[in-house]
Amino acid sequence: MYCVNCGVELADSEKKCPLCGTPVFHPDIPRTAAEPPFPPARRIRPEDVNRSGILFVLTVAALLPALLCLLCDWRINGTLVWSGYAAGAIALLYIIILLPMWFRHPNPVIFVPVDFVAVGLYLLYIDFAVGGHWFLSFAFPVTGAIGLLVTAVVTLTHYLHGGYLFIYGGGFILSGALAVLIEFLLNLTFQIHETFFWSFYPLVAGVVIGSMLIVIAVCKPLRESLHRKFFL
Repeated sequence: MYCVNCGVELADSEKKCPLCGTPVFHPDIPRTAAEPPFPPARRIRPEDVNRSGILFVLTVAALLPALLCLLCDWRINGTLVWSGYAAGAIALLYIIILLPMWFRHPNPVIFVPVDFVAVGLYLLYIDFAVGGHWFLSFAFPVTGAIGLLVTAVVTLTHYLHGGYLFIYGGGFILSGALAVLIEFLLNLTFQIHETFFWSFYPLVAGVVIGSMLIVIAVCKPLRESLHRKFFL
């Protein structure tokens, strides 16, 4: 027999096509109880996977290189010279990537601020280790401003059902303004330029893109036309 839909040759024991799933029926060929030509497919359900075991292995895999860096640095130099940067980077990646996986339904509204707090603490350690003076005047306000903006966008997107173009449009406009703040803090902390040099370009781009998204959100005919043409 052959499948009437895709033309695949079928065994006498098949009740449906293994390729396309079309039921097998032929009025002139009697059905026999023959052995199937291949074993039945077994789908692995998500609950069959030991989630905690995998995360434990990944945790050990992240912990071992961090400890090795600390021990090697201590053994060679008698103190921690460079290993703190490596161990801190590994811890930061663990918090951002693996920590939410320990929860069955991680809430991005909670974990996004946690990620930015971790980034701020890592930058604070670097500033302390190198004896810098840029954390309070540059890293802390920049990290805080970016964290507030991203958290606000994620929170509104997570809890509001609709109005995404308004949210993303406002996010682009505020991102452009954030570039101006970053250049101002750079000039204030590191004395790079006396005036604004490059931040107006991302500011203009953010305002233009954000305004376009808001206009599309307000103008229903334009939004429907774009949806028909680009399937957006």
